[in-house]
Amino acid sequence: MLYGDWGTSKAYVTGIAFAIAMQSSFWLVLAVGLLTAIVGFNYIWVCKYFPEGGGVYSAARAHSRHLALIGGFLLVANYLVTAALSCFEAFVYFGFTYEDAKRWAILTIFIIGAVNFFGPRHSGTLAIWLALATVAVMAILAVACLPHLPAAVANLERPRRAPMEWWVAFTGVILALSGVESIANMTGVMKLDPGASSAQPRVSVTARKAIWPVLIEVVVLTMLFGLAMNAIPNLGARDHEGDMLRYMGQVFVDEPLRNVSWLGWLGQHTPFADLTSLVIGGLLLSATNTAIVALVSVLYLMCKDNEMPAQFGRLNRFGVPWILMLIAILAPILVLDIQTENALHGLAVLYAIGVVGAIAVNLGSCVFNFQLPMTRTERSVMAATFVVVLAIEITIAVTKPMAALFAGTVLALGFGARAFHKGVRLPSWFGRWMLALSDWSHAHNIPVPPILSRLKRTLLPHVEAEHAMAQPSEELVVKLVKQLGPERHTGAIMVAARGVTPTLRFAIEQARVHQAELYVLFIREVFTTIPTRLVEEEDTEAQAVFHAIRSIAEDVKITTIYAVSDDLAWTILDHAAIAGVDSLILGHSRRMAFTRLLRGNLLEQVGSQLPEEIRLIVVG
Repeated sequence: MLYGDWGTSKAYVTGIAFAIAMQSSFWLVLAVGLLTAIVGFNYIWVCKYFPEGGGVYSAARAHSRHLALIGGFLLVANYLVTAALSCFEAFVYFGFTYEDAKRWAILTIFIIGAVNFFGPRHSGTLAIWLALATVAVMAILAVACLPHLPAAVANLERPRRAPMEWWVAFTGVILALSGVESIANMTGVMKLDPGASSAQPRVSVTARKAIWPVLIEVVVLTMLFGLAMNAIPNLGARDHEGDMLRYMGQVFVDEPLRNVSWLGWLGQHTPFADLTSLVIGGLLLSATNTAIVALVSVLYLMCKDNEMPAQFGRLNRFGVPWILMLIAILAPILVLDIQTENALHGLAVLYAIGVVGAIAVNLGSCVFNFQLPMTRTERSVMAATFVVVLAIEITIAVTKPMAALFAGTVLALGFGARAFHKGVRLPSWFGRWMLALSDWSHAHNIPVPPILSRLKRTLLPHVEAEHAMAQPSEELVVKLVKQLGPERHTGAIMVAARGVTPTLRFAIEQARVHQAELYVLFIREVFTTIPTRLVEEEDTEAQAVFHAIRSIAEDVKITTIYAVSDDLAWTILDHAAIAGVDSLILGHSRRMAFTRLLRGNLLEQVGSQLPEEIRLIVVG
């Protein structure tokens, strides 16, 4: 995750720096590298003192909820631009023109978001392989650059601008910092240090292992490439602004290969440059996916913290906050679509203000939080870093009005949504309208198209749940009998339920026949990168299931179990083992083939790991 953001920054930092300062650009790249190293060093301490989540939202809450929201919304602004910029740059590296890259990036963001709607959990493996391939290719390119360093040093020019102009140019290439804020949010799910426990968590060792390797690779190679590009003869300022590393691979690797006699067959082909485009473009697309998921996670955390409308945090059948996912899809598309001429320049202008602001709020919150047991050295270094980062944020806001307008718009929309949530609850007219339409169609015997019923169950499961809870008990029993289907006679002890379905009826009847206790397990799937607390009392869908089972099974001893997990199969197996059941009932999967492809077959996963003494009964 960290390398997908930090590691890809070198793909555009070098080109943008050369476009700004040409032969004196190395000094800008050097300054960016040093700042990146210092900020990364500070975030090891942030992770150390916030083992349950060290992002800006968590750190700033020690002072003020409003300050935490400012940092959180600035982070949202960063993720919006990160998703748009990473996807756009991917297609620039794939060889598309800026206009075509913009069109393909918009389409790809939509596709990536649509895939995440189903909550896939296997994209991390692909990101690891892409990161390893990128490291290997970058290592080859770095070795190829070494013989050209003397020529690059000879072509270097001293900065000839005034100090203030140089400072403004430096703030224009601060594009390599957002990943460290992402990793700080992940401390809550990191492996604990040796000797630590959940009661006294420590993740400083894990944080160092996560940050140091990526930090060293990014800083060293960015500086090396920032120096080596000055050895390329007759390179115009904007000739390869968006795909500098690809062009360096062509000049430093492919062209020398053509001079090897037995490789003359290569002709005008550029295999290494093409490989560079492929791995960097793939990793940039992975960074797009990471930014979208991280954006949803931050907003979902705010919803569960009662700072944003609770309706935004509604989960679909796949454990994904679907309204927030729509926002995470449409907002980056809008940011990318409004770019007029050079989208790379426009996105670069918008990029830094969000992440630099979030880092400033985070570091400042830690520095002035005297409850943290920081050493004097740690607090002094972090305070100095905070002053520098704050100065960069102020400079960007003053010199780049569009960036300030963008950040202000995100803050205004965020606080506007919060004010609307705190002052006037979001109206429930949409849910009431759907329920009224459904009741009217049933009363007049008008069939409802299956696709509409499925969409309602998938997108708005809470609507049916709340409606069922509000019905009189007699009407509820009649409706439940219709929903649960005919009686069946087979033994059962535990049933994993995701809704009011005939599977529950089957489980109840078997419990009656065998006079056994019935365990009803409801698992709320949540796929976010930031851990959030969910409770049974706030989950209306779970309450509706438990209410339904008790309404039609008063003579059965029922134990309800509520669990929150991102691994459905493991959670079912774990609770079945703890309860000591001898039979497990599962309903047949209603997922589409595409969903099963993305997330795997639940029945196969449970059946392959279920102990022999527990029988698996599949209903459907």
